[in-house]
Amino acid sequence: MNTSLLLILGIIIYLVCYLWYGKNLERKVVKADDSKPTPAHTKFDDVDFVPTHPAVLFGHHFASIAGGAPILGPALAMAWGWWAGLLWIWFGNILIGAVHDYLSIMASVRYEGKSIQWIAGKMMRPRTSYLFQVFAYLTLVLALGAFSTSLAYLYVARPDVGSMSMWFIVAAVITGFLLYKLRINFLVGTIVGILLTLVAIWLGFKTPLALSYKGWLVIFFFYMMVASALPVWILLQPRDYLNAYILVLGLAMGVVALILVGAKMELAAFTSWSPNIVGGVPSPYWPVIPLIIACGSLSGIHGLIGSGTTSKQLDKETQGLIVGYGGMLTEGLLSTVVTITIAAFGLLVFKEAGGKLAEMGVIADNLKEPLYMGKNYVKAIDAVGGPLGIFTQSYGILFEQAFGISAQVGTVFSSLWVSAFTLTSMDTGNRVLRFAWEEVWEPLKASLGEFHKTITNRWLASAIPSALSIMLAWNKAYNVLWPAFGGANQMLAAATLLTVALWVLKMAGSLERHVKFIIACAGVLWLTVFAGLWWFLFAVPSSLLVRGFVILEIVLALVFIYDFYRSMQEASPLKEQYQEAARP
Repeated sequence: MNTSLLLILGIIIYLVCYLWYGKNLERKVVKADDSKPTPAHTKFDDVDFVPTHPAVLFGHHFASIAGGAPILGPALAMAWGWWAGLLWIWFGNILIGAVHDYLSIMASVRYEGKSIQWIAGKMMRPRTSYLFQVFAYLTLVLALGAFSTSLAYLYVARPDVGSMSMWFIVAAVITGFLLYKLRINFLVGTIVGILLTLVAIWLGFKTPLALSYKGWLVIFFFYMMVASALPVWILLQPRDYLNAYILVLGLAMGVVALILVGAKMELAAFTSWSPNIVGGVPSPYWPVIPLIIACGSLSGIHGLIGSGTTSKQLDKETQGLIVGYGGMLTEGLLSTVVTITIAAFGLLVFKEAGGKLAEMGVIADNLKEPLYMGKNYVKAIDAVGGPLGIFTQSYGILFEQAFGISAQVGTVFSSLWVSAFTLTSMDTGNRVLRFAWEEVWEPLKASLGEFHKTITNRWLASAIPSALSIMLAWNKAYNVLWPAFGGANQMLAAATLLTVALWVLKMAGSLERHVKFIIACAGVLWLTVFAGLWWFLFAVPSSLLVRGFVILEIVLALVFIYDFYRSMQEASPLKEQYQEAARP
């Protein structure tokens, strides 16, 4: 099979899924109604609750959920082979990921913008909310650590991309000021923002910022802390909106290029059931694949972002489907493009880096053989810049073959693309952690008095997770840190899906087929990830801090599934009980 046929197949699957299943969820389950004011209007504060143009909100949401994850995960999963990765990407997108994202946003909208963690406590038990908060906190800290590690590697290898990214932040702040304070025409502001983005790219070429790995980590600490505490209109909204143009352009050009080129898949469709991936040890396809693909297929973090920031900016309920459901399918398309691009052109990247690979004991030409690739793929990508490096360089070759543009230009563009969206995930994730910290202390507000204001200060609440994530990233072990995050992330997705299933049950008034199907998918995911966490704990050499995180994840997963089971037994099909539960 070539790149054209495979990509067209994926696009058809996503279109059918959106128009059939997505629209059914909107009409029959959520029953979206634009006559109901959203929290962006009822709780408007010009900081977090802000009605937002749907194009801007899609850009923010998509950039926040995408980041580097749908690139990093599928790039690592190539060790199993491209068909093995695509099957989990498509399966997860269609049955779990898009449903999870849409329902978590809409549940939050119906609960005045409350987080999915808070909703879990309302649907089950008060303690469930706290358990969910802890689980979410651990997941996001691991994610930020993994993102910081991979991005620092990229910036060390490409100082010009690091500089472009910093200048791009300045461009976004100026754009935000023009759009939200001076309130200039939206189209004019967009054009100015795009021009400023081009200037940022030019300045990055002219003023490369060469720092050490740990130097970049220090910058990331301050960036995450400051960006997640500022009002959304200053940086988050305009930067994510401009990011969307970069990603959509990159994604669209990637789609067109793969169809035009129609190249053969050079790397193996399937290598073995247990290639060496996590920590250099044999990693079985089941139950490890969700830990590696992670956000490219489905993601618990999406529920945190959707209920943490997106629901607070949704202007109308009917816009939730394109933002939440459509956003996840678009991310799945991105993961599909990543997988196909590496499968078609990754071998050429390895051959060009044949000397470096030979120094590591890897023969580039032999990577075409399935068993050899499975055993040596992760070691080989370290020679070309890690999982992000193998994609950006493969994308550069795709550009050259499709458009006659220098592979170097394509590599720089895709590196900026990866960088911009990873930064987005980092500061949005840190903002969600700030919200989680504030919600944990909310019940103690009356008893703590003035101390409550101190402990929930947004700058302190932003600094704590920033520091924890940088501590995890300090020792560079992305091939251990990433699957540890993946396990927490996928278990969080199962917990979120179980929570929204209860919400749908109480709203619908009966155990309809939608609820049964959602619960079945969540149960399979929970079992798979639970097994994966146990495997990780005993099979993968890792630090005491990471092991401690995994043990805590296992304990929390057991308590959560117990609370869900008890709540299902107690759930009443009467709509009146749903209406009572829905009161904040």
